[in-house]
Amino acid sequence: MARTSVLARAEKVEPNPSHRCALAATARMVPEQVQVLVRTSDGSELALPRELVRILLASAGELARGHAVTVLASEVQLSPAETAELLGLSRPFVTRLLDAGDIPSMNLPGSSHRVVRLADVLAFQQRRERRREGRRQIADVLGDAEWAS
Repeated sequence: MARTSVLARAEKVEPNPSHRCALAATARMVPEQVQVLVRTSDGSELALPRELVRILLASAGELARGHAVTVLASEVQLSPAETAELLGLSRPFVTRLLDAGDIPSMNLPGSSHRVVRLADVLAFQQRRERRREGRRQIADVLGDAEWAS
């Protein structure tokens, strides 16, 4: 049986440019100093838990910057193709990263098909960004040294 795409089922919210100011103001709020109440159609209210307030404020910041926000649990399992889509890489390149152990993966029981935890994909992406930033800083230092000589 074919597996339904995790990314296709994920909740994705696109930014509305007319809400940018309100989103930016929301993003500047401190979660510990905010209480969010949800009012239902029957008039009852529910105070959202702190974890959900943190997600809302973080999402507001991304939306204010014009980025779409996709909500996924960090423990969700992705296929190599979904991992490639999320990272903006080719599936064969992601397969090589999985083979090399750069991104942890596991085989589905009784199958040669692999899955990757979203948390591991995000950790790989952070490591990649740190390396990229380090290379930029080295290039800046070398560029400054050339100008000084």
